[in-house]
Amino acid sequence: MADQVDSQGKSKMLNGTQKANASAVTAGGMSTETVAMDRRRFLVAGAAAGGAVMAGTVGGVAHAANPENLPPNVPEWSHVLGAAVDDAPYGLPSPFESHVVRRNVEWLTSTTQASINFTPLANLHGIITPNGLCFCRHHGGAAAVNPEDHRLIIHGLVDRELIFTMEDLLRMPSVSRIHFLECAANGGMEWRGAQMEALQFTHGMINCCEWTGVSLKTVLDQAGLKPKAKWLLAEGADASGMTRSIPLEKALGDCILVYAQNGEMLRPEQGYPLRLLVPGWEGNMSIKWLRRIEVGDQPWHTREESSKYTDLMPSGEARRFTWRQETNSVITSVAPERPLNGKGFYELSGVAWTGSGKIKRVDISTDGGRNWTTAQISGPVLDKSLTRFRMPWRWNGEEVLLQSRAMDETGYVQPTFAQLRSTRGIWSIYHRHAIQTWLVRSSGEVENVQLS
Repeated sequence: MADQVDSQGKSKMLNGTQKANASAVTAGGMSTETVAMDRRRFLVAGAAAGGAVMAGTVGGVAHAANPENLPPNVPEWSHVLGAAVDDAPYGLPSPFESHVVRRNVEWLTSTTQASINFTPLANLHGIITPNGLCFCRHHGGAAAVNPEDHRLIIHGLVDRELIFTMEDLLRMPSVSRIHFLECAANGGMEWRGAQMEALQFTHGMINCCEWTGVSLKTVLDQAGLKPKAKWLLAEGADASGMTRSIPLEKALGDCILVYAQNGEMLRPEQGYPLRLLVPGWEGNMSIKWLRRIEVGDQPWHTREESSKYTDLMPSGEARRFTWRQETNSVITSVAPERPLNGKGFYELSGVAWTGSGKIKRVDISTDGGRNWTTAQISGPVLDKSLTRFRMPWRWNGEEVLLQSRAMDETGYVQPTFAQLRSTRGIWSIYHRHAIQTWLVRSSGEVENVQLS
């Protein structure tokens, strides 16, 4: 049975035709319908047949065109001087993109100091998330830290206990890598049914940035590790004193002490002046406003770690320390925020990611999982990074069920909701990485639904 649940929790059933279209294939079976479409022919036809359809739409938001500014007229902005180079010393987006902002869900938490806001994925292009649009998860509000007063302490089972200033860290050999950062609860409100009518709220607890800083291994090597060292405790300087236990093997692998993001120093909400980045693992482990690392021989069982960040299973038992973010994907160019504006040619596009390495392949279905077409990977395919995929598509105005399904380099295939629930149940909040379904209505409106 294919259901969806509206924002009030009321069940809404898909009709018989939609159910027939929603007959699912297992995510483990990679049956693929190969559709050959010449890209040049697609673009030429799209310009002819779909160009008029897309006119007047910017970033998924409809704008009424002023006939006085359209050819053959010379537009009004060509008759006057524009803004001076110093009018906005720190560049700002166009006012026509003012709708592209982070948003929170007001009823989700009792206070916005311990809450989250979401990345507007439907309005992003490529794989890099602009700093001002990266989702924020705070536990005690964003700390306002003076970098001159900030210190990083390394102590515990080390040969030399050390204290670093920010200047010390900035003088060390640096590394820069592109990685995604995802909250473990991304999509967590969808476990028991489709609830959020926006891509921003179903998948927006994620960003992907170029992170620059010092390899954590470099600092630990300076301190020297005692033979019994097995774990780290990372602690933030925010009001919550956020802490997480990290196994030493991961710490010595790809973890970074980050001070810059996308080429500029971290912003306060992203942990300025220093944060930890634990690539591919739950975002809560990438401690912001990092002030202390203690080395020990076992994990620290704080109340947060032992109760909150666990996965409740159908048996009543809970999995703990499920750090790695599983393989996931979502179509972003057609979404509730990006409805279709008439029949014609479109490009289906989205992002895929995995905490297990690189994305190997992404398939797209337009009939709820009965048939799949392998999408084109566009742009770089990097370790633990967002990967952009695309596919040209012609919409004939009928209702369709859009899905994407990712496979990573280990062979793991993104599961259906039925497959995920068969092993994880419905009571978890974390690691919801099932295949997302968008129902495109004949009107072009797009709804969040789930198929069983």
